[in-house]
Amino acid sequence: MSRILVIGGCGAFGARVSKRLVREPNLEVIVAGRRADAAAAYAAELARMARSKVSHAVLDAVSAAPEDIGALRASVLINASGPFQAQSYGLARACIGAGCHYIDLADARAFVTGITQLDAEARAAGVSVVSGASSVPGLSSAVIEAHAGELKRLDAVDIGISPGNSFDPGVATTASILSGIGKPYGVFSDGRQQTVYGWQGLRRHRFPQVGARWMSNVDVPDLDLLPARYLRLKTVRFNAGVEVWMFHLALWGLSWLVRAGLVRDPAALAPHLLGAKRRLRFLGSDQGGMSVTLYGRDAQNEPRTIEWTLIARAGDGPYVPAMPSVILAKRLAAGTGSAPGARPCLALFTLPDFEAEVSDLDIAFRVHRR
Repeated sequence: MSRILVIGGCGAFGARVSKRLVREPNLEVIVAGRRADAAAAYAAELARMARSKVSHAVLDAVSAAPEDIGALRASVLINASGPFQAQSYGLARACIGAGCHYIDLADARAFVTGITQLDAEARAAGVSVVSGASSVPGLSSAVIEAHAGELKRLDAVDIGISPGNSFDPGVATTASILSGIGKPYGVFSDGRQQTVYGWQGLRRHRFPQVGARWMSNVDVPDLDLLPARYLRLKTVRFNAGVEVWMFHLALWGLSWLVRAGLVRDPAALAPHLLGAKRRLRFLGSDQGGMSVTLYGRDAQNEPRTIEWTLIARAGDGPYVPAMPSVILAKRLAAGTGSAPGARPCLALFTLPDFEAEVSDLDIAFRVHRR
């Protein structure tokens, strides 16, 4: 029986990772967190519906050592703790030292792209280390791989995500989002590097069946990984948005205050802004969307656009960033996962893999070609 250890296993996304994994009969799932009471309570809740064996542990992603992981005899560790902008590779190195496979849900650009520095260590230990097993770059790259073959030439990729307002991201995820507001970063646009600012570039995007939402610039690993993979790509753009227009425009306004130097640490506002969001939870809905649009030329050199859209209802949207880690962890536990080494989660599973994993949820897909 393979043991999968989920750090942050009762948090915003880790709880969903744990809940999906306990459906597998040949696994033992260890729900781990910094608080014993919270981990134990959630493990007990899962045990009532689980097909796997469920236990809990107290483990901190920042201070965990190889002997801590070894003592739990875990074969795969999923790091769902976040925020990854402030984390080192200490936990990944601890997994390598313990001979345990490592997967995380990071979407922090430098963290995900830099994971390759552990490649030699991971190969020597015979373990797989994967960063970014989330909506981006995990799912986004699977979508691009599924449809890029329809184009003779891929010129541009436009990715967007907008969750429903009912989702509670928790303080850590909120702080992670706020940390990038108003900060400059590079994008590949029109064949050259340009500078944009977090939560600026305000625009509207219409999701089928959900409606139009405000979207803004957000820094993600895809901005580096996609131009390196698709060498003829000229433009990569990623936008994110919150459902309630007043919340989104407030973040856009905050980005200007940060850029002007009037607010130096927007992440410190996370508890206050999340508190306001919770009090106004009745606004908006439980529906979220994700889109990946490919622009290019077909075999006849005619311009073509392929727009893939995911629509999540009934509050199932937060399972989307959780599922890539579930797919990869089950493979590694079964001995069929990726080869030893450290890499970003770039095209490590297929779009049909993802669709099969979410088939029981209220998540629908649409592809529009023009």
